[in-house]
Amino acid sequence: MIFKVTYQESKVEVPRREATQTLYMEAESEREVRQAIEQNTPYNVEYIQILEGDHLAYEQSREYYQLTEFDN
Repeated sequence: MIFKVTYQESKVEVPRREATQTLYMEAESEREVRQAIEQNTPYNVEYIQILEGDHLAYEQSREYYQLTEFDN
């Protein structure tokens, strides 16, 4: 499954809408995504959303769509 993750780059700064970033990951579950991000980044995860069907096709058609992979 493909997940869209919105996050802030720092856990110590006050979250601002303008600073929200997005990444895309392939994983079996939301828990797997959250664990990978917590183990590999200092990010403050705001929201994890599963992408499927037309929504996935739309995101894949965007120029900034790129799957993120972490080395574990």
